[in-house]
Amino acid sequence: MITILTLLSLNYMTRDPSIRIVLLPKDTNKHGTIFGGIILSYIDLAGIIEISRRTDQKVVTVLIKEVIFKYPVYVGEIVSFYCNITKIGKTSISLHVDVEVEKNFKSNLVTQADLTYCAVDNNGKPEPIVLKYEPEK
Repeated sequence: MITILTLLSLNYMTRDPSIRIVLLPKDTNKHGTIFGGIILSYIDLAGIIEISRRTDQKVVTVLIKEVIFKYPVYVGEIVSFYCNITKIGKTSISLHVDVEVEKNFKSNLVTQADLTYCAVDNNGKPEPIVLKYEPEK
C-alpha cells in the first residue's frame, strides 16, 4: 500500500537539483555553522549551471536579490540548490533558487534567492541571448 509519506518521499527523490553537496568543516564560522557566503557562492554557481543548460554564451551575474537565512546549515548536512528560470529577456536570464537541507527524506527550506544574469561578448558588452532550444511552456 502506498502512503502519502511514500508519495511525498518519491516526489522529493525525483526533483533534480542544479547542485547537491555535503558541506565540510572548512566551510564553517566560529559558531560551527556554514558561512552564509559559502551558501551565496553555491547559489550563484547553481544559477550558472542552470543557465548553461539553456545557452552556451558567457553570462555574468548582474543581480542577487535579498537572501534571508531561515535556518542554519551544519557540517555534514546535504544541501540542494533547485533552480527555476523565471524570465528570459533580450540580453538577460532571471531565475529563482531554493536552497534546501535534507533530513530524514524531508526538505527544509534554508533560503531562496532571485538572480539575474546577462549575456556578454568578449568585450564585456551585453549581447542578445541565444538559446540552445526553446523552453517548454
